[in-house]
Amino acid sequence: MKRTIDWKSLKFLFWLAPVLVTAGLTVGFLSGWGIAAFVLLALGLWVAIAWVVVETRGGFWQRRSTQVGTNAVIATVSVLVILGLINFLGVRYSHQFDLTEGQLYTLAPQTQEVLQELDTPTKVWVFSPTPNPNDEKLLENYARTSDQFTFEYVDPQANPVMARDFGVTTPGEVYIESGGDRRQIQSVNQMESLSERNLTNAIVNFTAAAEPSKVYFVQGHGERPLEPGQGGFAEVLKALEQENYTVQPITLVVEGGVPEDADVVIIAGPQRELLEPELKALEAYLQRPSGVMLLLDPTFNTGLDDLLAEWGISLGEDSLIVDPSGQALGLGPGVPLVTQYGSHPITEDLDGISFYPLAQPVALEEVADVTATPILITGADAQVQRIDENGQVQTDTGSEQQGPFAVGVAAEREVSQSPSSNESDSATEEWGDAAEESAATPEAEESPTESEPTDGSTPAGAESQNSEEESAEASPTPEEDASPSDSPGEDANTPNVEGDSDAEPEMARLVVIGNASFASDGIFEQQLNGDVFLNAVNWLNQNDEAIAIRPKEVTNRRILLTTAQQLKLAVASLFIVPLVGFAIAFALWWRRR
Repeated sequence: MKRTIDWKSLKFLFWLAPVLVTAGLTVGFLSGWGIAAFVLLALGLWVAIAWVVVETRGGFWQRRSTQVGTNAVIATVSVLVILGLINFLGVRYSHQFDLTEGQLYTLAPQTQEVLQELDTPTKVWVFSPTPNPNDEKLLENYARTSDQFTFEYVDPQANPVMARDFGVTTPGEVYIESGGDRRQIQSVNQMESLSERNLTNAIVNFTAAAEPSKVYFVQGHGERPLEPGQGGFAEVLKALEQENYTVQPITLVVEGGVPEDADVVIIAGPQRELLEPELKALEAYLQRPSGVMLLLDPTFNTGLDDLLAEWGISLGEDSLIVDPSGQALGLGPGVPLVTQYGSHPITEDLDGISFYPLAQPVALEEVADVTATPILITGADAQVQRIDENGQVQTDTGSEQQGPFAVGVAAEREVSQSPSSNESDSATEEWGDAAEESAATPEAEESPTESEPTDGSTPAGAESQNSEEESAEASPTPEEDASPSDSPGEDANTPNVEGDSDAEPEMARLVVIGNASFASDGIFEQQLNGDVFLNAVNWLNQNDEAIAIRPKEVTNRRILLTTAQQLKLAVASLFIVPLVGFAIAFALWWRRR
């Protein structure tokens, strides 16, 4: 019996060709190009060629199905080639588009400027076993902006030698290394991500080799403790150290005044009155380029009223701000929320909520030579209630004051260096030390020498212009002027007079906030409280550039409703709107009936 070959069934063997070719390529890429890979490829190609030869004899290329199939194959291959080229160009010339409203994935302009000027290899070490995707993306943005910046994740358990070399104590610590020096930036964990502010400021400190500024916290009057705990300022100290500040407590009575190296002085929550010499020391400090932050809780007499009056600032006497918005958020009516910020360098980049538990209002009045601005402003629903002698809030209807109120203000005035020395000397004399009395003799000699030039320079407006001529003409007396151990200082003062005419005026700055709890442990990191505090310290330190480097915040789109507004919204959505819908439906049905 003769058997015939079913060529129609054999043509399905063609599908072995792509299977064999795919298998050969897979084996070649995964296991190497050995004999097996080439054999599979050869078999696949042989089947494909044989199929083409067989089909060509049957008029395969003249069929309409062949033309349609060929067009489909060419179109598919073209799309694949185009997609491949797009991916190739995307990888080779990567560019990101940040379509978020707040540009959450774009580095701040200040960060980009710092990175573009970075000329020293700088590396960030993150000792964490599991990289945080957001932190990794932030570091990739840094590395993409500057080829001098690199980063590396290290598992401290897998590489304990390197962790011990860096002094890592807990997983998540982040270090920056540049120029043979290294420093810890912060610690990251599930609750805290890597901060662009800390990272950029660390790079600035390394590249500029900036000396850390010094912040003194005044103690001795029941101020907030600097140790961890309820009401403490341990988180503040940690944040300031990350901003390249050196923090130190100070007792003005013991020190005999504000130290010369003080860049910022902070008095946080005093509960007792400051002594008269301490007040004079603060007044003298504010006569020179300086910065003072006063965080004053209500009901405490601190004795600072006269000092504040010189700046046109006054506090509400035994009064408390009551804000329904705080109650709506579950914080209580005694926690005013601040969503409005004054036009000021401290708050110009803030967009969100900060809150101040048990705050008192801060009022301003115009004073000559002082520029003051309310920076923290409550909502219009806030009220001021009086606190009685027993510490109870009086809720007398009709007697309360209606908001908005200022919770914090910032003020500054121009100062010169020359009067500060006299003021500080006069302030130190108040302490009555015998050593200062002995030192008072050269001051007595110095005062007449200073009066002589003034007598000789009765044309007042020409003092600064003729200072050099006066110092030159007074060649016999300069020896006396230089004798009171101030010759370097006077030499330094003379060029300062010339430099002041060209440089920006030096300012004394003061920030007063009617609350100290907003920066205490557990609250400092919430919302924008920490940003308000750090911005204020940077501004007081005359460091306006660091203020603008803030982390990105998601735009706050929450609506704060009072209890009455919530009730109206519920009634409208549950009853009024459905009833209107039913009424319209019934009217249409009645009309068509």
